[in-house]
Amino acid sequence: MSASQVLIAGGGIGGLAAALGCARAGCEVRLYERAPAFSEVGAGVQLGPNVTGILRDWGLGDELQVVAAFPDQLQARSALTGEVLGQLPLGARSIERYGAPYVTVHRADLHRALARAAMRDERIHVNLNQPVTDFSDAAGAVTLTIGATYRVEGDVLVAADGVWSPIRQALIKDGPPRVTGHLAYRAMLRTADLPPSLRANQVTAWLGPHVHVVQYPVRHGEWTNVVAIVEGAPPSDAHDWDHGANQADLMRSLGRVCAPLQELLEAAPGASLNAATWRLWALADRPPLRGADQMARGLVALAGDAAHPMRPFLAQGAGMAIEDATELGRAMAMDAVDVPTRLKRYALARWQRCARVQARSVRNGQIFHSTGLMRLGRDALMRVMGARLMDVPWLYGR
Repeated sequence: MSASQVLIAGGGIGGLAAALGCARAGCEVRLYERAPAFSEVGAGVQLGPNVTGILRDWGLGDELQVVAAFPDQLQARSALTGEVLGQLPLGARSIERYGAPYVTVHRADLHRALARAAMRDERIHVNLNQPVTDFSDAAGAVTLTIGATYRVEGDVLVAADGVWSPIRQALIKDGPPRVTGHLAYRAMLRTADLPPSLRANQVTAWLGPHVHVVQYPVRHGEWTNVVAIVEGAPPSDAHDWDHGANQADLMRSLGRVCAPLQELLEAAPGASLNAATWRLWALADRPPLRGADQMARGLVALAGDAAHPMRPFLAQGAGMAIEDATELGRAMAMDAVDVPTRLKRYALARWQRCARVQARSVRNGQIFHSTGLMRLGRDALMRVMGARLMDVPWLYGR
């Protein structure tokens, strides 16, 4: 009972990962991406050992070694005082405890690695400049409309078309994403142009009232990714994730911060890789799915941000999409059962874990941005139990 033709809408990290997962199960995959060329840009990505182990199994471990950074530790600091609140060793400890490394990588490098792997696989056919405008699931087949009139038929449709997914809307009709009230400023900086005290091979999270800043190395430490998340009203077009921003607005939103963090941010314009140092996007997510029947129905399955867009406070958005892909591949390899049952198995294996990660991400954001007594309690607890609080065995030990 084979399912030889898998159609995928979306060529981002989630779509490419889904293509690789299904191809590994022996499926023929046709991926449709609306952009005329792959040009994934943006900030860095943190990949926990739950994800890097999958990429290694897919044969991408050597490529990660070439393009990524491997931080020694995760460190939490007070954005107000600069005090180190807690530390979690990564590096060798991550490999010993979880069997795979913790990695930080530029999003474009991760996307490029997945795209190259897809292009090398003869079972995957990538179609660029091909927007999916409609679909139908009837008579034992799924049909995509590409552009105005072109149609293609397959056995399965995987919607990996992002947080604003029109396929999700047609499938479960749950309305648009919610704008969270957070603004993310991001910059890529030349590490050599930063103050020497801020060049450590680690992930640093600066926690402050209503704000936090994360910095970490990418590209073997040659570049440093900086993301500052503040609370505020979104731009008029929240659907467009990439907006120009300026240093003055960021500093005004951050308010009073400690000298080392101030030094990092003031160094950003001189160290920036781009003429416009800061880019801005408004965060949007969705509540967790209520059950497996929302993640897969009939011959259609949701994956990545189309299924479970999440806030970045657990650094697992890309990771959950890659986990989706490997579970989707396992389900599609179950030739003894029909396709709707395979997709149901996929959804049953994924929706609760993703819902847990989404909920934990929301909770982390509340903790990161806490004020008053909650902030004081957080800091005191982290001083005593930093590594235990920062480790996530149920997530990383998959």
